[in-house]
Amino acid sequence: MKPRQSNFWKVFSTPIVIALFSAAGLFAALLGDGVWDSLSWLGLGIPAAVALRGLLQRP
Repeated sequence: MKPRQSNFWKVFSTPIVIALFSAAGLFAALLGDGVWDSLSWLGLGIPAAVALRGLLQRP
C-alpha cells in the first residue's frame, strides 16, 4: 500500500506566494521613496492582478 501524499503544498502554495508578495510590497512601501515605491506597487499589484484574473475567469 502506498503512503498517502500530503495535499498541504497543493492547497496552500498559491496563497503563501500571494501573502509573500503582499508583505514585500507593504514592507517596501514603508522603507522609502523612489525605487521602493516601484517595488511596493509591484508587490501589491501582483496579488491584485491575480485576484482580478480569478474573478474575471468565472464561467
